[in-house]
Amino acid sequence: MLKEYRKTATIKAEQFDGSFEMMMRYPIQYAPFISEILPPGYSLKTLEGDMKFDVGDYIATGFDGEHWAIKKEIFEKTYELVEEEE
Repeated sequence: MLKEYRKTATIKAEQFDGSFEMMMRYPIQYAPFISEILPPGYSLKTLEGDMKFDVGDYIATGFDGEHWAIKKEIFEKTYELVEEEE
């Protein structure tokens, strides 16, 4: 039977701006030319393999320090900012 689930864990995330600083902070590579089929773009090493993403997408960091990319549109529909306590 199909059931509905909700995520309850929080994540750390920041929007990728294409800067060299962010490329050094995460395992990101820029591929100016991959093949005739794939356009130039950014690639993030994840637990599941290399993940292509774009400037403006979010890079999330999990509990164990793993990273993955989330498309901007999906991130903004799925996550909300947790207010920090003072």
